[in-house]
Amino acid sequence: MGLFSFIKDAGEKLFSGKDAQAATVAPAASSPENLNANAAKAIESYITAQNLGASALQVSYDGALGKVTVQGEAPTQAAKEKITLCCGNVASVTSVENLMSVTNPEPEAQYHDVVRGDTLSAIAKTYYGDANKYPKIFEANKPMLSNPDKIYPGQKLRIPAL
Repeated sequence: MGLFSFIKDAGEKLFSGKDAQAATVAPAASSPENLNANAAKAIESYITAQNLGASALQVSYDGALGKVTVQGEAPTQAAKEKITLCCGNVASVTSVENLMSVTNPEPEAQYHDVVRGDTLSAIAKTYYGDANKYPKIFEANKPMLSNPDKIYPGQKLRIPAL
Protein backbone atom coordinates (compact mmCIF):
# COMPACT_ATOMS: atom_id res chain seq x y z
CA MET A 1 0.00 0.00 0.00
CA GLY A 2 1.95 3.21 -0.65
CA LEU A 3 1.40 6.82 0.05
CA PHE A 4 -2.19 7.95 -0.60
CA SER A 5 -3.08 11.51 -1.59
CA PHE A 6 -6.16 13.34 -0.33
CA ILE A 7 -7.74 16.76 -0.80
CA LYS A 8 -6.64 19.04 2.04
CA ASP A 9 -9.89 20.99 2.49
CA ALA A 10 -12.28 18.02 2.31
CA GLY A 11 -13.22 15.75 5.18
CA GLU A 12 -14.03 15.52 8.86
CA LYS A 13 -12.96 18.52 10.89
CA LEU A 14 -11.29 16.78 13.83
CA PHE A 15 -8.98 19.68 14.61
CA SER A 16 -8.67 23.27 13.50
CA GLY A 17 -7.09 23.93 10.14
CA LYS A 18 -5.52 26.93 11.84
CA ASP A 19 -3.85 24.52 14.27
CA ALA A 20 -2.52 22.50 11.36
CA GLN A 21 -1.11 25.65 9.73
CA ALA A 22 0.24 26.86 13.06
CA ALA A 23 2.25 23.67 13.32
CA THR A 24 4.61 25.20 10.76
CA VAL A 25 5.00 28.61 12.45
CA ALA A 26 3.70 28.15 15.99
CA PRO A 27 4.18 30.67 18.79
CA ALA A 28 6.16 29.48 21.81
CA ALA A 29 2.99 28.60 23.75
CA SER A 30 1.85 26.18 21.04
CA SER A 31 4.83 24.27 19.77
CA PRO A 32 4.55 22.46 16.44
CA GLU A 33 5.21 19.20 18.28
CA ASN A 34 2.23 19.78 20.62
CA LEU A 35 -0.09 20.76 17.78
CA ASN A 36 0.96 17.74 15.73
CA ALA A 37 0.56 15.44 18.73
CA ASN A 38 -2.93 16.81 19.43
CA ALA A 39 -3.95 16.31 15.79
CA ALA A 40 -2.55 12.76 15.84
CA LYS A 41 -4.54 11.99 19.00
CA ALA A 42 -7.73 13.33 17.38
CA ILE A 43 -7.18 11.14 14.31
CA GLU A 44 -6.36 8.11 16.47
CA SER A 45 -9.53 8.66 18.52
CA TYR A 46 -11.56 8.89 15.31
CA ILE A 47 -10.09 5.59 14.06
CA THR A 48 -10.75 3.91 17.40
CA ALA A 49 -14.37 5.14 17.39
CA GLN A 50 -14.91 3.32 14.06
CA ASN A 51 -14.32 -0.07 15.80
CA LEU A 52 -12.18 -1.50 13.01
CA GLY A 53 -10.31 -3.90 15.30
CA ALA A 54 -6.83 -2.43 14.95
CA SER A 55 -4.27 -3.23 17.62
CA ALA A 56 -1.08 -1.43 18.67
CA LEU A 57 -2.33 1.62 16.76
CA GLN A 58 0.15 4.50 16.45
CA VAL A 59 -0.69 7.69 14.57
CA SER A 60 1.63 10.60 13.83
CA TYR A 61 0.80 13.84 12.04
CA ASP A 62 3.08 16.35 10.33
CA GLY A 63 1.16 19.62 9.99
CA ALA A 64 3.79 21.17 7.74
CA LEU A 65 3.24 18.42 5.17
CA GLY A 66 -0.36 17.52 6.03
CA LYS A 67 0.86 13.92 6.30
CA VAL A 68 -0.45 11.18 8.58
CA THR A 69 1.59 8.05 9.24
CA VAL A 70 -0.25 5.13 10.83
CA GLN A 71 1.23 1.93 12.23
CA GLY A 72 -0.10 -1.13 14.02
CA GLU A 73 -1.93 -4.30 13.06
CA ALA A 74 -5.24 -4.57 11.23
CA PRO A 75 -7.31 -7.77 11.32
CA THR A 76 -8.11 -7.61 7.58
CA GLN A 77 -7.05 -5.80 4.42
CA ALA A 78 -10.44 -4.07 4.45
CA ALA A 79 -9.82 -2.73 7.97
CA LYS A 80 -6.37 -1.47 6.91
CA GLU A 81 -7.88 0.32 3.93
CA LYS A 82 -10.67 1.83 6.06
CA ILE A 83 -8.04 3.12 8.49
CA THR A 84 -6.27 4.81 5.56
CA LEU A 85 -9.58 6.46 4.65
CA CYS A 86 -10.24 7.47 8.27
CA CYS A 87 -6.89 9.27 8.29
CA GLY A 88 -7.15 10.79 4.83
CA ASN A 89 -10.76 11.91 4.89
CA VAL A 90 -9.89 14.47 7.58
CA ALA A 91 -9.60 18.16 6.78
CA SER A 92 -5.97 19.39 6.61
CA VAL A 93 -4.64 15.93 5.68
CA THR A 94 -3.10 15.69 2.21
CA SER A 95 -1.44 12.27 2.39
CA VAL A 96 -1.46 9.05 4.40
CA GLU A 97 1.32 6.53 4.75
CA ASN A 98 -0.19 3.31 6.08
CA LEU A 99 2.54 1.07 7.49
CA MET A 100 0.14 -1.33 9.21
CA SER A 101 0.50 -5.08 8.95
CA VAL A 102 -2.52 -7.28 8.22
CA THR A 103 -3.38 -10.43 10.15
CA ASN A 104 -5.42 -11.95 7.28
CA PRO A 105 -4.08 -10.56 3.98
CA GLU A 106 -6.42 -10.33 0.99
CA PRO A 107 -6.38 -8.40 -2.33
CA GLU A 108 -6.36 -4.61 -2.14
CA ALA A 109 -9.43 -2.61 -3.16
CA GLN A 110 -9.55 0.17 -5.76
CA TYR A 111 -10.25 3.76 -4.70
CA HIS A 112 -12.49 6.47 -6.09
CA ASP A 113 -12.22 10.21 -5.49
CA VAL A 114 -15.73 11.62 -5.23
CA VAL A 115 -16.46 14.58 -7.51
CA ARG A 116 -19.44 16.90 -7.63
CA GLY A 117 -22.49 15.06 -8.93
CA ASP A 118 -21.27 11.58 -7.95
CA THR A 119 -23.68 9.14 -6.35
CA LEU A 120 -22.95 5.66 -5.06
CA SER A 121 -25.17 4.31 -7.85
CA ALA A 122 -23.17 6.12 -10.53
CA ILE A 123 -19.91 4.96 -8.98
CA ALA A 124 -21.21 1.36 -8.89
CA LYS A 125 -22.20 1.65 -12.56
CA THR A 126 -18.68 2.83 -13.42
CA TYR A 127 -16.80 0.12 -11.51
CA TYR A 128 -19.25 -2.80 -11.62
CA GLY A 129 -21.40 -2.05 -14.66
CA ASP A 130 -24.52 -2.15 -12.46
CA ALA A 131 -25.86 0.84 -10.51
CA ASN A 132 -27.82 -1.50 -8.23
CA LYS A 133 -24.57 -2.78 -6.72
CA TYR A 134 -24.08 0.50 -4.81
CA PRO A 135 -24.77 -1.26 -1.44
CA LYS A 136 -21.44 -3.11 -1.90
CA ILE A 137 -19.61 0.24 -1.97
CA PHE A 138 -21.68 1.59 0.91
CA GLU A 139 -20.88 -1.47 3.07
CA ALA A 140 -17.20 -1.29 2.13
CA ASN A 141 -17.04 2.27 3.50
CA LYS A 142 -18.98 1.78 6.72
CA PRO A 143 -18.76 3.04 9.42
CA MET A 144 -17.28 6.19 7.85
CA LEU A 145 -20.42 6.42 5.71
CA SER A 146 -23.63 6.40 7.71
CA ASN A 147 -25.98 7.09 4.80
CA PRO A 148 -25.56 6.09 1.13
CA ASP A 149 -26.89 9.51 0.07
CA LYS A 150 -24.25 11.46 2.01
CA ILE A 151 -20.98 11.50 0.11
CA TYR A 152 -19.11 14.70 -0.66
CA PRO A 153 -16.63 15.96 -3.27
CA GLY A 154 -13.05 15.27 -2.27
CA GLN A 155 -13.92 12.17 -0.26
CA LYS A 156 -12.04 8.98 -1.15
CA LEU A 157 -14.01 5.71 -1.17
CA ARG A 158 -12.97 2.04 -1.18
CA ILE A 159 -14.23 0.09 -4.18
CA PRO A 160 -13.86 -3.61 -3.32
CA ALA A 161 -13.75 -6.34 -5.93
CA LEU A 162 -17.05 -8.13 -6.50
